[in-house]
Amino acid sequence: HSGAEYDAWLVNIMEGDQFSSGFVSANPNSKIPALMDHSTNPPTRVFESGSILLYLSEKFDAFLPKDPRKRTEALSWLFWQMGSAPYLGGGFGHFYAYAPIKIEYAIDRFAMEVKRELDVLDKRLADNEFMAGDEYSIADMAIWPWYGALASGVVYDAGEFLQVHEYENVQRWTKQIAERPAVKRGRMVNRTFGKPETQLRERHDASDFDTRTQDKLDPEGSS
Repeated sequence: HSGAEYDAWLVNIMEGDQFSSGFVSANPNSKIPALMDHSTNPPTRVFESGSILLYLSEKFDAFLPKDPRKRTEALSWLFWQMGSAPYLGGGFGHFYAYAPIKIEYAIDRFAMEVKRELDVLDKRLADNEFMAGDEYSIADMAIWPWYGALASGVVYDAGEFLQVHEYENVQRWTKQIAERPAVKRGRMVNRTFGKPETQLRERHDASDFDTRTQDKLDPEGSS
């Protein structure tokens, strides 16, 4: 997008980078992601993913419907993601995949909630191409990394357990968005796992996608 050049810095949360004074100045809550817009004077800090998406959408006049009804629908689904995703990640994901002991009640409780959320999405997508209707928007951008990954069976290794194949409309939407060229590029940024050619650990120029992926920086290590 014209004017949307950016630097993407890798923040290593396992080493506590998010607690450094520099990062805390961008997000006082010490969580990723965070954004500093240096095109304003003074620079504008933006934290929380929903706020970042809304800020960029309004700044570049993109990915948010102009029609008031559709715009409101998009924002409702954007905030739906912020309220629902903790049940998926911190709830189901933690107790199903990461907790040191398996607590049947907790797993079942959050699994049923996640399946309910998938059903909500499936019903919405039954009659709509995207979350806001016929326009791809920041609502899709917010929801897809969580629920698209879940529908693909790639997170928590829980696809069979949750029977994600049953949510046919979510499956269609997940695959459709995955094929968008910008989504493919965006998934490479700050990535430290997977195939080396898909890892662009830091992004500072559009040409980095062609010249600075991990396979090019470390050809011996990627062989």
